[in-house]
Formats: sequence, structure tokens, C-alpha cells
Amino acid sequence: MNDTTRDAGLRIAVVGGGITGLAAAVRLRDRLPPDTTITVYEQSGDLGGKLRTGSLAGSTVEFGAEAFLVRDPAGGNSAAVALARRVGLADELVNPATGRAALAIGGELRPMPPGTLVGVPGNLESVATVARPAAERDRDGGGPLLGPDEDPTVGDLVRRRLGDEVVDRLVDPMLGGVYAGRADELSLAATMPGLARAARTEPTLTGAVRAALAAAPRPAGTPVFATVRGGVSRLVAAAAEASRAQIRLNAAVRELAPVPTGWRLVIGPTRDPELVEVDAVVLALPARPAARLLAGVDVAIGALVGRLDYASVALVSLALPDGALSAAPGGAGPAGADRLVPAELSGFLVPATEGTLIKAATFFTSKWAHLRRPDGTVLLRASVGRYGEEHLLQRADDELISAVHRDLATLLGPDLPEPVAAHVQRWGGALPQYAPGHLDRVGAARAALRTAHPRLALAGAGYDGVGIPICVRSGETAAEEIIKVLGVSRT
Repeated sequence: MNDTTRDAGLRIAVVGGGITGLAAAVRLRDRLPPDTTITVYEQSGDLGGKLRTGSLAGSTVEFGAEAFLVRDPAGGNSAAVALARRVGLADELVNPATGRAALAIGGELRPMPPGTLVGVPGNLESVATVARPAAERDRDGGGPLLGPDEDPTVGDLVRRRLGDEVVDRLVDPMLGGVYAGRADELSLAATMPGLARAARTEPTLTGAVRAALAAAPRPAGTPVFATVRGGVSRLVAAAAEASRAQIRLNAAVRELAPVPTGWRLVIGPTRDPELVEVDAVVLALPARPAARLLAGVDVAIGALVGRLDYASVALVSLALPDGALSAAPGGAGPAGADRLVPAELSGFLVPATEGTLIKAATFFTSKWAHLRRPDGTVLLRASVGRYGEEHLLQRADDELISAVHRDLATLLGPDLPEPVAAHVQRWGGALPQYAPGHLDRVGAARAALRTAHPRLALAGAGYDGVGIPICVRSGETAAEEIIKVLGVSRT
């Protein structure tokens, strides 16, 4: 048993080397005294978590998270943009060449309706080409849609007010693209907090959507998304470097125990564990491994955190020959207007009711100008897997690739050429499924920790939401909690 001795100065452990943990490490470095030792423990052999840049047919492509929101709900730069600037990547941020997307309805692509909030319309006429809202249900009942403590599923609220088609054809595929989840199982407060707030004051759902959109305005012409030229893994590497943290890869933290001076971590194999004592811990792990560590600290807190379930997905990337999308038939708007050309789309979503394996596709070389190839090769990625459908992912890579190609051919045309290269990235248990009451459970777990173990902070998508900006902000907030408890900072 190896008992690591303490050095002078504060020692902080960040458990988890995804973008959440790295953002926490950067914030700790910026705010704590220079002699602070920050160590990031990552059980795998790579930093970045679900941020993973790879190569396909000689091009850089994302095998995980692809992009991030440019703005935060208050209208300023998102936490991801702020972090990119902090670590020297401000000039490397690029925006999509097109944000035009489609929905697959009845075997054809139709334009994504404008003016919705995760598919929930503020103007019912805007979605008439893809769904028939039950307009008569969304009556003003003289009071707010939701009480102060109500947290229905998204599907429950929207079905009651606007009917099944809006949920099945718009909201469900939107949530499926982000969470790989189903509208009828996901918490409104956790997945659509702006709409939940508005629904506690507005008497109609369409009114609540308009109020939520007005509360987070986006100036005309402002891009919605950005990515990093050369891949989001550059953000991972730059954050790790800026943190000046000791990076420990293949270092699984197996136990966590409070000691008078802070925390003791048990790291590595059972036969020869390493013991490390630190002043504070940022636990930036998915909920399930975090719950296992917390169970040895406080059974009740571990149980609260461990209730979160996850969905698994597979991302199938294809390189197709020149002209593969421009020759595709696409789809049309009402009466043949607004003809869609797949080569001009960023991608499309597929409702579960369509019966396909794929639930979304992104056309990388159409969406991002910097990825376009001189030889015309088309790079695209399809997402497979919804919550509860993990059995559909139990196929060999070549079978998944063939199935994805067949699905794409049904929507883009039977003459879709075979890929010249392909890659399958599996993310098991990757996307949290926030059941109603999730925010209350997280709040209770954090409150209990602040009372009993204030030098331990939770951070990550399992608590605060998915997406790179939310994960960055979660890590930074956890770091600030530790800094406040320690009572020391740079002057």
C-alpha cells in the first residue's frame, strides 16, 4: 500500500477528466494560491470524456460532442466560449455555414419549423407543415399552467395542451437528438428550465413558449453554435494545459473517505492501492460511479445521486463519394414550395414514429465550411439509440453501418452510394435521463454535502444538464464552492 505524502500548499483532487473536471481545474488554478497542487484523476487513458475528435477518410471529425452554444440564457457568451477564450482558442472558434435543418416525416424531409422551443411552438401556424396541433386544448384557464412545485414530464404537459402530433413529430425527436430520451419520461424543469419558469406564470403553453423565448433573446444574425477549428479535443488539451494540473490517466479512484484535514482517496488496483490525502475534492463523474463513491461517505446522498439513469447511443460516421447529397431528392414544403436540398442542410431529425434505426443525422461537410473537401467527399454522422432501446445497439459495427446506410437511403434516395470509409463510436450509458423531480434530488444531495462534507462538490451533466457550456459552468461552479469553503484565493 502506497501512502503518498503531503506537499506544502493546498492539494485539490478533481475526480474525472472530462470537460467538466478540466473546467473546474482551470478555475481552481485561476483563483487559488500559486503553490496549490491540483490533480486530475481520470480512470480511462484519455482526457475529454464525451469530447473526442478523430479522423475519417483523412478528415478531422467528431466522434462525440460536436459543437456548443455561443450564448448563455442571459445573453452573454456561453461558458464554453468563455473557456475557449481563456485557454487561447478565441481565434479558432468557427460557426456553421448553415443552420437549416429538417424533420423526416412520412419518409421525406420537411423543413424544421421556426420559432419553437425544443419543438414546442409559440405559434401554431408555424408547425402546420409537420404536425396538427390540438389548438382547442390550449385554453386560458385563468391561472398559470403549473404550480410552484410541479415538474411534469415534457410529454405530459405538451400532450395535454397541444396533442400527440406535436409531441411525436416535433418535441420527441428534438429531445431524442439531445438526450436520446423520450418526452414522456423527461422532466420539464430539468430539460427545458426556461419553459418551466414561464409555465408557472403563463396561462397557455404557446404563451409560455413566447415568454421563454423573449426572456432569452438572440439578436438577428447571431450564430447559435460554434466549434473549434481542428476539433473540440483541442479545447480539452488547452484546458488541461491552462490548469497546470497533474494529470493522472488510468487512475481509477475506488474509495473516498473523510479525514480531519479533508479527504483520503484510494486509487488504483486493489492489490497495491495508492492513498492520497487532499484538502478538497471536486467529484466530476457521471452519477453512477459518483454514487458508488458517495455510498461509502453517506448512504442517503449516494442513493439520491444513484437514482439517475442513462441512455446509450452509437454514432456512425460515413464518408460518401462526391455528389452523394446533391443528387438526393430531399423534400418539399407545402404545395411544393421551399424545396429542400440535402446538400444545403445541416442535418435532420427522425421521429421514433418513422420506424428507422437512426434518430438524427448531421451533414458535417454542409454544416461546417472548414470541413469541406476539395474532392467533394461528403462527411456525415448518424445517431442511433434511444432510451430503452439499448438492444438495437447490440450489433457488430459492420451491421450498424449497413443499417444506417439503408435508413439514409430511404430518406436521401435509393441511389445513395456506399461509404468509402466508416467509423462507429459507441457511448455506453452516456446521456442522463432526468426524471421528474431530478432538480429537487440534486438540490437535496448538494445541500446535505454542504452541511456534512463542505469540501466535496459535485459537478457534471448528471446534475446540471447536458451540453458543453452547462458542463463547463457546472465544473466552474463546483470549483467556486471549494474556493469559498477553503477561504483562500489569489489577491
